[in-house]
Parts: sequence; structure tokens; C-alpha cells
Amino acid sequence: MTHSPTVPALSPALPASDLLLGLLVTAVWGANFAVIKYGLHYFPPFFFAFLRFVLVFFPAALFVPKPDAPWSRLAAYGVLIGGGQFGMLFIAMQGHISPGLASLLMQTQAFFTIAMAIWTTSERVRAYQWVATAIAACGVALIIAKGGGEVSPLGLGLVLGASMSWALGNMIAKGLPGANMLGLVVWSGLFATIPLGVLTLIFDGPARIASAVDHADPIGWAALIWQSAGNSLFGYAAWNWLLARHPTATIAPLSLLIPVFGIGAAAVLLGEALPLWKLGATLCILAGLSLNLFWPRVRERLVRGRPF
Repeated sequence: MTHSPTVPALSPALPASDLLLGLLVTAVWGANFAVIKYGLHYFPPFFFAFLRFVLVFFPAALFVPKPDAPWSRLAAYGVLIGGGQFGMLFIAMQGHISPGLASLLMQTQAFFTIAMAIWTTSERVRAYQWVATAIAACGVALIIAKGGGEVSPLGLGLVLGASMSWALGNMIAKGLPGANMLGLVVWSGLFATIPLGVLTLIFDGPARIASAVDHADPIGWAALIWQSAGNSLFGYAAWNWLLARHPTATIAPLSLLIPVFGIGAAAVLLGEALPLWKLGATLCILAGLSLNLFWPRVRERLVRGRPF
């Protein structure tokens, strides 16, 4: 009696529908860095972030029920994503880092998220995923080395801090697999407004806030709506749903595609330079992402002797 060869347990490949959803989220998030730059022409950074999360919470909270999650988790997620991630990112993008480079450095959250998953859960990161992450990290290192005047030490520190806050928020969402992820984004927005409201009063000041509201034109308000409706309500709800559905080491590297869209949008919308070293870094990131996403299917076909 012959037996078919035993296929080792593999990290499941993403279904096509989930992969397409992840790609759409990364496209929205990548283009968002150029949108942020437009918004910061009209609003000071903390006030811009504060308004974003006010619109995330209200009026959506009237229609989206509170998720099945402790208030402490909602508060932690809101403070990390609102005050931590976007508070620091918006400050950095006021002259301390270019939009394209910010879109790349924010993706260090993938490495932070995977490391936290290893530390706090029983998830196992497979050898090919380490190799994929290392290849993508070469792209990150190349842009850091060649960034020159596009990033200051303060900008680098702020964006890395924002990236760590995002990773911590990912782990909170990962720990709530039964919760409604749109509800998580909406109701955590209430807690994001608290630190951001305090910070905008202290650092932006009432006079600057009033002037921003008075002088903002439709482009400024459109950038704000993109932040709340597209980037937060759609983007984070979909991303958290994917994190709850799949292993962290499979989903987190998808975010490495964000700088591809981010650098492209910055070049098209803002005229940001696109030298060869940026293209090389982008290719490294795409190679790492492709290995992480498609190697399970390739390996399974090789083991089973199936044609491609």
C-alpha cells in the first residue's frame, strides 16, 4: 500500500479575497501620507489628529454598537493609535521627515508586531518569514542610509515611536478576536480624543486652533474626512479584522507594501524625488513581501509535485 508523502504543517496562505482586502488597505494607508501633508498645511498637528478621531467616534457611535471588549482595552487602543501613533507622526511630518520616507519607516511596525507576537503568544514564525523580513529590512536600511536631508534625528525618533505605538495597538486588536473591529475603531476613538485634546490646547493653543478652522478650505476638510472615514473607519477596521483572522506573521508584513504606495503618491501628488536608491529599496520590500505571501503555496506544490 502506497502512501502519499506527508506534507509538513504550513502557515496557511491568505485567501485571495483577504489578500485583496489587505492590498486595498495598504493602498489607502500609503496614499494617506500625501494627504496628511495637505492637511498639515491647514491644521496644526495635534488639532488635526484631534479632529480626525472626533469624526471617527461621532456620529459613527450612534450607529455602531460598542464592541465586546473591556473599556480598558478600548482606552489603551485609542491612546496608542491616537496620541501615540498619529500624534507623533503628525509632528514628525511638519518638516522633520518627507511623506515618502515616513511611509516607509512606519512599516518597522511589522517587525515590532512580529517580535511582540513571539514574546506574548504561542505563534511560531517560520524560517521563510524570517528571511522575508530580513530582505524587506534591507530596503528599510537602504532608505535610512540614503535619506540624507529628508529626515532629521527628531523625525526618525518620532516615526519609530509612532511605529511602536501602532505595533502595540496591533497586539491589543489581536487579543480581541471576537470583537467587532469597526466597533473597536469607533469606540476607541473616544479615548484617542482625550490626550490629543489636551495636547492641542497646550502646544497648538486656542488662537492657532481658531485660525485653522477659520482659514481651512475644502481641500483641508477633504483631507480630514479622508483621515477619519478612509484611513481609520475603513482601514483600521479591515486591518484589525485580518489580524484577528490570520497569524500576525502573515498579516503584519503586508504593511511593507504601504511605502510603495506612499512613495508613489508623494512623487505624483507632491513632486517628491524618486531616485534609484528609493526604487531599489522598494524592490527589496516587494521581494520580502512576495516571499512571505507566496512561499507557502510554492512549497506545497513542490512537496506534492504539482505543476505551477
